[in-house]
Amino acid sequence: MAKKLRVGILFGGRSGEHEVSLLSAASILKSIDRSKFDVVPIGITKEGRWLAGGDAHNLLENGRTAGGLPANGASEAARDFRAGDPESTPGAKLLHEGIPTLMAPVPGPQGPAGKAIDVVFPVLHGTFGEDGTVQGLFELAGIAYVGSGVLGSAAGMDKSVMKRLFAQAGLPIVKDTIVLRSDWEKSPAKVTKLIEGALKYPLFIKPANLGSSVGISKAHDHTELGPALTLAAKFDRKLVVEQAVGGSPRRDGSQAKARELEVAVLGNDTPVASVVGEIIPGKEFYDYDAKYLSEGSVPVIPAKLTKAESRQIRAMAVEAFRACDLSGLARVDFLMEPDGKRRIYVNEVNTMPGFTQISMYPKLWEASGVPYTELITRLIDLALERQQDKNRNSYTKD
Repeated sequence: MAKKLRVGILFGGRSGEHEVSLLSAASILKSIDRSKFDVVPIGITKEGRWLAGGDAHNLLENGRTAGGLPANGASEAARDFRAGDPESTPGAKLLHEGIPTLMAPVPGPQGPAGKAIDVVFPVLHGTFGEDGTVQGLFELAGIAYVGSGVLGSAAGMDKSVMKRLFAQAGLPIVKDTIVLRSDWEKSPAKVTKLIEGALKYPLFIKPANLGSSVGISKAHDHTELGPALTLAAKFDRKLVVEQAVGGSPRRDGSQAKARELEVAVLGNDTPVASVVGEIIPGKEFYDYDAKYLSEGSVPVIPAKLTKAESRQIRAMAVEAFRACDLSGLARVDFLMEPDGKRRIYVNEVNTMPGFTQISMYPKLWEASGVPYTELITRLIDLALERQQDKNRNSYTKD
């Protein structure tokens, strides 16, 4: 019988998407193929402490509803896993608060019971998990991990850098300008004039480095621009201001909303794209509340597009993946003009998208013929493939 791989499922973290991470991890714990993998849950608290064993289970069970998110089976998944896990007893499982002993590079990454971990699945969304920081830790430890590397993760997190890479690759992006928080706070009138001279209302104002639409707002006119910039500046030093994509103005002056399309990409050097899906937001745009808290947003899979449009969007998704040097997985989001022109723009990539069974990334692959459990296995295989390729590199002249 082939030896089971030991997989560390890393969840929680210090970002504002901590609770979303718990839900994603719970789904993976419930569905991962136990005939192939031994699983080690590893939690990170909001304060940055690393937990294993029973303490990790406690974080998954007791922290999943913080912030108003529904449990969605997180507690049940944690209890089921704890019942069959001999290492899940509480106590003496708090790992080092800095670089965790779990990832010690010599003599090898060790799990809570001293057994080597073969690969880590970092189900961490947003800051300190999706931005290249924890990926650098894995690189130092020499351990395989699911998802993009340091460069791809950082580029996929920074919307301004990401957009420059898209433009360099010849991909269509919406008009935008970048504002520094220090400039806005020092000279708000000057910054406002710069924005209004370059772009037309309505505008979207976003923190450059944050996920799940946190800190994003829509400014319909001059009076809403200042508060939107101030809100975004709470979350990052760099702000992205984008001209909204919409149809021709209506008689009342309003614009038809852009269609929000999404594609899941899977692979390393030869990535492939899923079918195209569409999100019809229950609110004016697909913000944090629309994604996780409020009802009314409707996913449509596959999206209602012509065959030519679908082929074009899927090809653009793969090009966006390559432009940011991504690996493993990413969800690529698009905006489509709702009028007769139907022009398509690449909006952003998400290098560790939500991973519950009802999240768009797994649903897009399920609609493309890859069930959830198989998707988890493929991602782990891709992580090992990438590590094997990396092991071919020489780091000295000898």
